[in-house]
Amino acid sequence: MAIIAIPVWHGDGKLIEFRQPEFARRGDRAGNMAKTSTIRGLQRGLQVFKALHGAPALTLHEVHRTTGLSKPSLLRILATLEQAGMVYRRIDDGRYRASAKLTGILRKPHRFDYVAEVAAPVLDRLCHKIVWPSDLGVPAGDHLEIVETSRALSPFVFNSARVGNRVNWLMTALGRAYLAFCPDEERRRIVTRLRNSRNPQDRLARDPKRLDAVLRETRARGYGLRDPYFLGGFYEGMFDDHLAGMAVPLLQGGKVHGCINIIWARRALTVDQMAAQHLRDLQDAAREIVSALK
Repeated sequence: MAIIAIPVWHGDGKLIEFRQPEFARRGDRAGNMAKTSTIRGLQRGLQVFKALHGAPALTLHEVHRTTGLSKPSLLRILATLEQAGMVYRRIDDGRYRASAKLTGILRKPHRFDYVAEVAAPVLDRLCHKIVWPSDLGVPAGDHLEIVETSRALSPFVFNSARVGNRVNWLMTALGRAYLAFCPDEERRRIVTRLRNSRNPQDRLARDPKRLDAVLRETRARGYGLRDPYFLGGFYEGMFDDHLAGMAVPLLQGGKVHGCINIIWARRALTVDQMAAQHLRDLQDAAREIVSALK
């Protein structure tokens, strides 16, 4: 008879250990201690899951260092856990973490973990279909944060945008798509916060008439575009990345879960050419993500 260990949680939701159930330790009523055997593969899988549960995201080497298991064994275990929906591997850097579907039960996950997890395979397929990569941006106070990107999958060379990079609200395609379609009260809170910012990228927040016109135009068009004067970069500073971008919201009812974009070399295609070729693909990807979030 094989005994499966059960998880033991601390009061704050932290996973402490996996423990053999009491009934398995007591034996039968006659006092005969039945010999039990453990399932080695299951033990290793639980060991790996415990390591991932206690960290935001780990590389294969970090999981190896934490568990002491060989990398070939870990690859098999992680592939099995990923297939079972217990582990999620990011597109951007290949790091592993426990699935938000499970961490949502065990502890409070980051608000947008599940959105990134659902979006990842969709962005993967989109990049393979159209070649150009995409980012997923979500609100993070006075900026948006990239929580997933397929830039590593594209054969084209782009700047080093990675998960965790910050982008501005008012000049990027992602930010404009979000603000154009989010609820009015949420937009007011964001813009009010940006009015007090000293970052030059937030200057438009102090010109409400022009900002309203930009967002009306974005809603009428159905997707966000970069400001003509924004050549690229992150919230920490602008630089010319030689890219263009268009973005659509992940809109569910009146709520926006984030935005996804397509980015491409500015000299390769005009905005109109990209929209004619791939806007429908981008919109279909957004609908697929939202449908999976329901």
